[in-house]
Amino acid sequence: MKIVIAPDSFKGSASAKQVAEAIASGWRRIFPGALCELVPMADGGEGTMEALVDATGGVTKTIRVQDPLGRTIEASFGVLGDGKTAVVEMAEASGLPLLAPSERNPLLTTTFGTGQLIRAALEEGIERLLIGLGGSATVDAGAGLVSAMGAKLLAKNGQEVGPGGGSLGSLAKIELGELPKLLGKVEVLAACDVDNPLTGPQGAAAVFGPQKGATPQMVAQLNRNLAHWAQIVARDLRIEVDHLPGAGAAGGLGACLVAFLGAKLVPGIEMVMSSSGLEEKLKNCDLVITGEGKLDGQSARGKTPMGVAQLAAKHKIPVLAIGGSIAEDASLLYNEGIGAMLSIAPGPISLSEAIEEGPKLLEETGERAARIFALAGWKD
Repeated sequence: MKIVIAPDSFKGSASAKQVAEAIASGWRRIFPGALCELVPMADGGEGTMEALVDATGGVTKTIRVQDPLGRTIEASFGVLGDGKTAVVEMAEASGLPLLAPSERNPLLTTTFGTGQLIRAALEEGIERLLIGLGGSATVDAGAGLVSAMGAKLLAKNGQEVGPGGGSLGSLAKIELGELPKLLGKVEVLAACDVDNPLTGPQGAAAVFGPQKGATPQMVAQLNRNLAHWAQIVARDLRIEVDHLPGAGAAGGLGACLVAFLGAKLVPGIEMVMSSSGLEEKLKNCDLVITGEGKLDGQSARGKTPMGVAQLAAKHKIPVLAIGGSIAEDASLLYNEGIGAMLSIAPGPISLSEAIEEGPKLLEETGERAARIFALAGWKD
């Protein structure tokens, strides 16, 4: 018997690797001879670096970078097991959780630290770079990022523009400097699960700015500045990004990565599944187990359980999903290739209890699942 266990993390309770290990441990109580292939998953947001490093036997490297307000912090990037692929989560250096609520101000916050992470990853001699765009504290269109990588964003007086989205309006000229040499021929993929353009009522400032601390006045200023930035990019780099689907992701970082790094914007779960080698590991597989903290209608919109189930369905492999809780609208997942769902809750239980006891409950659920399959005649 071979089963592939490919869950997302249960946030606040267990990493994707810990979830997979707990389920496998429970399964082996009933089928001790089963081959359990553990493939930690993520959907391109928080936990993507950890999941891919764990899934491929890679390593994590920590360096000192700037946080969104220019303070020195430690942040990490991953080098996957092939030694040729690196993964950077922008939230590591430029994420909203790094700021106190009173510090949130997208006129000032910068992606410079993410650029430092990418620079360090490129210096490892990689051939492929994966970037997770979730959790941004910024609306600077990646200006800080490219500055950290050697590009010059100049005002009319020849000085470099200041940090943050509030300074983009003074941009007069772009010089790529050493960025092309640093980037070389590295393939860049960015996990992007939104289709927002850079500007306008559905753009980076209007939709995502308020959660990053932007007042209505700030939103208007940021929107103007992003439009101006896009005009300069179109003139100097000859790339139109304003209306590109996904350009508004992570405060305009989507647009930046396409324009300056030649990135391809892809759904997060597709990026993770491809980079983890999940499809190859499905060969000769009898069952796939996936899951996440809450199975609901959102799970059927590009989240890990849906992506894994669709890939398994392509190979006609049955799929079981395990969740901390199962909402009524989780039934949508049955249309995506999931055959059954189990909750880890043994009965009425508080969220805090479920989080604290997560690994134990996951192991028990893995055993419960195995017992059900044993009833159906499955053997080691």
